Amino acid sequence: MLGANDGIVSIAGLVVGVAGATNQRSPILTAGLAGLLAGALSMAAGEYVSVSSQRDTERAMLSKEKYELANFPKQEQAELGQIYVSKGLSAGTAAKVAQEFTKNDAYAAHVDAELAIDPENLANPWHAAISSAAAFLGGAILPLAAILLAPSGSRIVITFISTIIALVLTGILSARFGQSPMRQAVLRVTAGGALAMAITYSIGHVIGASVT
Repeated sequence: MLGANDGIVSIAGLVVGVAGATNQRSPILTAGLAGLLAGALSMAAGEYVSVSSQRDTERAMLSKEKYELANFPKQEQAELGQIYVSKGLSAGTAAKVAQEFTKNDAYAAHVDAELAIDPENLANPWHAAISSAAAFLGGAILPLAAILLAPSGSRIVITFISTIIALVLTGILSARFGQSPMRQAVLRVTAGGALAMAITYSIGHVIGASVT
């Protein structure tokens, strides 16, 4: 939802700003396509770098845990026991649980209780990058299509209304997924989108008027 919202607001603001400066479709199309591709690539690159860093950190933590288990097994077992104490077990019960888990699979026990990492399911940077780019593109296409297909005289109004409707829908979906108050979520995204379009249109209109 965040990627889709970003795509909607970014491209809506961009094309409305250009439309404020000129009525010609060609500059609007050029700016819209450039913004769409640049935004999608930027989102993908940002997510790839971020998730790659996260995965590197997870791998480093797993390697450190293996080293500590190999070189300090008693201290690690005691540490595991303290973790279970912090979760509510008595000291005696925690020590027995830690001993049993250590005998069975010390590495798996520490990875689960101490690091909360699944070694078989580390963060995938390519998946995150593709998902982020696809979400941005999905959101960006709507305002671009609206402003290109609408009649010249009502281009801004139709794009504005289409964008607000799209933001309302994404706000509702994000609130449902996150189990958060729906009204607040919808107001945030729609107010932000409306403000962005108003500002970029005003800037485009002033620049267009000054150039002509």
